[in-house]
Amino acid sequence: MKKKVFIALFLILILVANISMASYSTVQMEVVEEPVCTIELGDNASFEKRLIEKDLANKEVTLQLQVTNNEAAAKPTGELMLVLDNSNSMTETVDETQSVTRKDLIFESAKTLVSNLLDGNEDLQIGIISFSSYYNSSEPTDISQEATMEGDAKVVSALSSNATQLNSAIDNIEADGPRTDLDAGITLASQQFTEEDNNKYMIVLTDGVPNISLGHNTPYYSDDTINATKSKLQELDESGIQIITMLTGINNEDEVPFGTTKTYGQIITEVFGTEETPTVGDFYYVTDDQVEETITNDIYNSLLPVSLSYKDIVIKDYFPQEIIDNFEFAYVSDANIGEISAEVDTTDNSITWTIPELASGQTATVQYKLKLKQDFDSSIVNKLLDTNEKVDITYKDFNNTDQSKTSDVTPVLRLTEPPVELPKAGLTTVLIIFGTVSIGLFIFSLIKLNSYKDIK
Repeated sequence: MKKKVFIALFLILILVANISMASYSTVQMEVVEEPVCTIELGDNASFEKRLIEKDLANKEVTLQLQVTNNEAAAKPTGELMLVLDNSNSMTETVDETQSVTRKDLIFESAKTLVSNLLDGNEDLQIGIISFSSYYNSSEPTDISQEATMEGDAKVVSALSSNATQLNSAIDNIEADGPRTDLDAGITLASQQFTEEDNNKYMIVLTDGVPNISLGHNTPYYSDDTINATKSKLQELDESGIQIITMLTGINNEDEVPFGTTKTYGQIITEVFGTEETPTVGDFYYVTDDQVEETITNDIYNSLLPVSLSYKDIVIKDYFPQEIIDNFEFAYVSDANIGEISAEVDTTDNSITWTIPELASGQTATVQYKLKLKQDFDSSIVNKLLDTNEKVDITYKDFNNTDQSKTSDVTPVLRLTEPPVELPKAGLTTVLIIFGTVSIGLFIFSLIKLNSYKDIK
């Protein structure tokens, strides 16, 4: 008889357990804390882990890992000579609808370049040289000073950090020289640099190939001029000057100019090389419609020092065992930069995100979701659940120095079970109550009967 009593008691315990145990349908999820985990990588770069979305009805949250490099690439320092072609071919119209000349296009872009380079930058000085060939307006046929420094090149502005004054000087340049003496322009520009041990840059903006050079004005486009100009470019490059050249205005490479048997294309290659293999520095060979983008973007960016990049970034996000056991993990979006673990590594409950390089201005982002499992362990109800254990970051800073940082700041979740309310009357309720009372009465009767027999 005692055995039957115990069986009955066991059944009642099961019933009570099923009534009181937390279930997926009734348990509620809340966000107790949502601090932002922040790890500073530098003065203007950081890692952040934050909770970005809460879908508590579906018992899930979305978290985001983000690394931002707001380190601004440093602007060039030292001295820069801007060498501008002012031959009369610069007055050719390149936009008939707006009557824009090549001079307008190149000089306005040059002014933008000057303004951008000097904006907030007092460590760079810029000088301006114009070049073409000697021109005497009262006697146009006079070439007495052609192929000389004094006749073919002019200092438009000495070295200065005042963008307003420099741009005003550019506005005052006239395009009137009949020929192109690049040799005179770059030679005079090189003489404006100081003896100070600093960076030296030279930017040449021209719309034609050199047809005369210092000491060589006839015949035009001669091998003497080609060789002298090329040699001067190489000499300046070897002296440590970073040279950037942009050539435009060549409408027909196959044309053979008067005074030589070589085509424009052949002369260009002999003097400047090609964009892939330039004679010196950087060489941009462009059409008129590419001038503005080349000067204000390509040349500007080529002058900026190496981007302040963070390299070999490794981010490890560790999860507590309770999160691994009771929540489903899934990515919402792939990493936009680098590679990240396809799934959680159960050997240490982590995901690993590797970013080979994060350059200035770049932001790397990845998002993942944690969703409560249907078969979660009810023992975690009412516990504070850290969404992660810690985040470790290793990386090389822009000085190529190894760095290592960590943080255990994390958003916190909690599951709760609402208070049990007495159910409203209904067939199911009546059956449950009737069954429970019946079992109770049956057990009570058995106990009384057993007690009576013991007395007997």
